Amino acid sequence: MGPERIICLTEEPTEMIYLLGEEKRIVGISVYTERPVQAKEEKTKVSAFISGNLKKILSLEPDLVIGFSDIQGQLAKDLIERGLNVLIFNQRSISEIISNMQIIGNLVGQSDKAKSITDDWQKQIQTWQKENESIPKKPTVFFQEWDEPMITGIQWVSEAITLAGGIDSFSHLKDRKLAKDRIITAEDVRDANPDIYVGSWCGKAMDWDWVKNKPEWQSTGFIQNNRIYEMDPSIILQPGPALFLEGIPKLRELFSKA
Repeated sequence: MGPERIICLTEEPTEMIYLLGEEKRIVGISVYTERPVQAKEEKTKVSAFISGNLKKILSLEPDLVIGFSDIQGQLAKDLIERGLNVLIFNQRSISEIISNMQIIGNLVGQSDKAKSITDDWQKQIQTWQKENESIPKKPTVFFQEWDEPMITGIQWVSEAITLAGGIDSFSHLKDRKLAKDRIITAEDVRDANPDIYVGSWCGKAMDWDWVKNKPEWQSTGFIQNNRIYEMDPSIILQPGPALFLEGIPKLRELFSKA
């Protein structure tokens, strides 16, 4: 039942379908896929994030293409115009991520298994929330998603910071769906004076020297106490299973360091 030849334009549906044991249905993936490792080895790579190899995608004869974000709108349009079925998710919050992973389970005939997985995530969230009640002083956190322009974290990242026992210094921007609406300045960071800096620069390595030597930041808590961390984008900027399995646990580990 359901689609038999699926192309995943981003990592999160790939990871979820593997967790459901239905990876045989996947015929194409994104070149940015990191999880699971075997997907990188087994599956044909057909797309970047914004663009895709239309000829290669068509040659694989998919009966469904799954993507994420309005940023993939043009690619989705190109594929639809060529007669393909395209499903674009646009999840921004943790609750939407959980809901969308359930939808993927329904699509591949694994509703019960998907519910079991997402129920486990919900239980883990409740455990984290309970544990957070005993934290005497929660650290303030600046999460940087991009360097120039300086962009702070999307909604699920802000929510992940809260679940990890921190306080997002720019939580007032979390509901801004577009990256351009989450642009801040070095002075904004200076004024917020976060205890912790977390960088995850969406597809490229964080420049440690750039962060440490930023003139405006020299008096901030994270510089003074050397609480500067880098996170792999694949576990924090992918709105799927990785966030619960590795992303939030990693944040909790970082926040608990003295």
